[in-house]
Amino acid sequence: MISKKYQSLVFPLFMSALMSAIMSLVISVFNVGLVADIFQIWLSAWGFSFAVAFPVILAITPLVGKMVALVITDK
Repeated sequence: MISKKYQSLVFPLFMSALMSAIMSLVISVFNVGLVADIFQIWLSAWGFSFAVAFPVILAITPLVGKMVALVITDK
């Protein structure tokens, strides 16, 4: 298991992996349809999108935290 002190890295890792996988599959199928090599097309798209998504999520997490704090109330 991974220590809780790494939660700020593990959460974005899983979030970016899952979101980039889902979105790249949806966009790949939308763009080319369910062709014979869709799995290869999707893996290529996923690799690229994950390489972008993980550092982006790491970079914007503080901003998103501040935005959420603006709209959440204790009531």
